Amino acid sequence: MSIETHAFSMDTPRIALLNAGHAAVETRRNFERELDAELVEFNCPEGEFPSSFAFDGCVVTGSAASVYWDEPWIERLKQWVGEAVAAGLPFLGVCYGHQLLASVLGGEVEDMGEYELGYRTIHHDGENRLLDGIEEEFTAFTTHSDRVTQTPPGANVFARNDYGIQGFRTDRVFAVQFHPEYDLEMARTITKKKDLDEERIDAVLATITDENYRAASETKQLFDNFLAYVESVQTGRTTVESPTPQTD
Repeated sequence: MSIETHAFSMDTPRIALLNAGHAAVETRRNFERELDAELVEFNCPEGEFPSSFAFDGCVVTGSAASVYWDEPWIERLKQWVGEAVAAGLPFLGVCYGHQLLASVLGGEVEDMGEYELGYRTIHHDGENRLLDGIEEEFTAFTTHSDRVTQTPPGANVFARNDYGIQGFRTDRVFAVQFHPEYDLEMARTITKKKDLDEERIDAVLATITDENYRAASETKQLFDNFLAYVESVQTGRTTVESPTPQTD
């Protein structure tokens, strides 16, 4: 099963939204708001996967899951993503998506033993087109307890902070650890759900302000940058069916 948005022109990129979020509705809302594209959503934890590679690009969302969990849907997602990357589809991974792409392509992901949570400062090298137009020192919302400790062979790390790798690219794959799609409501909701001591939660909530959100909104530019890249490499959608079945 897939959920398609309303009709778009033929020039609009067609993007597979591989929704790995357990709060799928909220996750979809965030990406629909930020991506000016025809989104075709697949709820991966519910066993929904594309049956072909007939897309201009793919986005892998965040998730409460870990990429190293032994879950059937995670294995199927890894398989489909690997096949789609090999077929030449451009990818953007966000948080869990960042980690999943690293894992699929030969990198390593590990449990940090703690959370990076809240609005954080990140640095990028100014040389990656995904972050064109974004200050080299920028603010972004983060929420994760796993991290990429080793990128895939040949990948270029273009963003870091004191918690480690925050962005990498390899060929047509772009990945970021932070959440450019979060609004204030989502940042507060996610923070309140964390199993952390009350003092830590309150301290993070105190930083979820209009001022920090405005600063972090600069990172939304990366969605337009990704779509511009997708359009620049677009050569026509493949109609080859995926070997991975669509549903259980």
